[in-house]
Amino acid sequence: MRLWIYAAAILFAFSPCSPARLSRALDAASNPRIRNVLFIVSDDLKASVLGCYGDPYCKTPNLDRLARESTLFSRAFCQGVVCGPSRQSFMFSRYRGRAAINLGQAFREAGWYSGRVGKIYHMRVPGDIIAGTNGDDVANSWTERFNSPGPETHSPGEYACLNLNIFTRDMENRQSTQMPHRMFVMVQTDSDGTEQADYKSASKAIELLEEHAANPFFLAVGLVRPHYPMVAPKPYFDPYPWQQLPLPETVADDLDDIPKLGLASTLSSKNPIGNYPDNQRRMWSGYYASVAFMDAQVGRIIDALENLGLRESTAIVFTSDHGYHLGEHGFWQKANLHDEIIRVPLLISVPGMKPARCDSIVELVDIFPTLCELGGLSTPESVQGKSIVPLLRDPELSIKESALSFDSHGTSLRTQTRHFIQYRDGTQELYDLRQDPKEFYNLAEQAEYATEIRQQTEMLRNRLLEIGIQ
Repeated sequence: MRLWIYAAAILFAFSPCSPARLSRALDAASNPRIRNVLFIVSDDLKASVLGCYGDPYCKTPNLDRLARESTLFSRAFCQGVVCGPSRQSFMFSRYRGRAAINLGQAFREAGWYSGRVGKIYHMRVPGDIIAGTNGDDVANSWTERFNSPGPETHSPGEYACLNLNIFTRDMENRQSTQMPHRMFVMVQTDSDGTEQADYKSASKAIELLEEHAANPFFLAVGLVRPHYPMVAPKPYFDPYPWQQLPLPETVADDLDDIPKLGLASTLSSKNPIGNYPDNQRRMWSGYYASVAFMDAQVGRIIDALENLGLRESTAIVFTSDHGYHLGEHGFWQKANLHDEIIRVPLLISVPGMKPARCDSIVELVDIFPTLCELGGLSTPESVQGKSIVPLLRDPELSIKESALSFDSHGTSLRTQTRHFIQYRDGTQELYDLRQDPKEFYNLAEQAEYATEIRQQTEMLRNRLLEIGIQ
């Protein structure tokens, strides 16, 4: 890269040109158009659990390395709070619903190879993973697509159903597809992990990188961990002894000021997991182990990219579809509008752009137009997100003041300092994130915040009007 910049300067030094033209040439040399995209999507991964986002326990050396080579977006938010709506939203760059063209299709129709490995659109986990089926995949996104079947809950090893306090090596009677307690399952496998879906996805991704190295490609790789069941080889569990893991901070009467529609569907107060504090710690151990196993597969893919000499021509995007609750507020799983769910990791590494941390608000719908701009593609008119290429060049800039997220009960408006949630029955939540970053104290019913509630309601209404939602 430095040699190319130097050569450009020498060329223009001995050519008749204006200073402005020289400046443009140097800018083009230092910000070359990418010719490849590697898009990696994790499943149910909350931003706060990664080392590069500040977690003191989870060991994610490969994502931490990628973060040091990327722009890390500390305030990135998903639009859907479960897998299907979220993945649809970023693949079509629509807050709700679909459009005429999707992200993979845009690159395929521009002449790039467009490949999918694993879960990009919604797949049932574990159902579609065990069966090796396509789930809700959109076929016209891809030149080729590949599924990665794996045994999931049925992996030989130490099985636990933590809310029922069951621990066994027996292969019979394990909670699996469409069973009511599957979300509290973890398995410490006896294997090296090569039979698991994520290992297979990484291996197939490496094979495709080798096969398509000579031509432009858009390669989307969907990794299913840490989505339940939390399955990984036993060595990935060993760094996280449950006895040493703290439970999330709690406050007295925490749920008293949360509207009924704001409560998670699974609560410690109503599910047997609430009876087993040690098993709640084991849930964290299993989640960390699953994240670490996923991180190892990310490392394998990026190592292959580097070994093939593609790193300097490839933009890498890493994100997740949404976050996850592991006992915060006594909540479990996803499908609500609080910050542990809507805030996701987003790392974007672009050749020629300096690594940085960006604290500006961005949304997952912004990925589609960003990659179009980086790849030199026209952005379809149906796209609702905004390109965040300006933030990659200058992380101090801002392109939007708020992020929207949706679930079946209401809508979230997230700004730098406030989080406002409006539910369909008229109930509300408001948090001052400067004073209350963990969202313990709902201010919406306090009289002194009545004016601000009106302002937040109007801001939300205007944002919805902007995107055509009444």
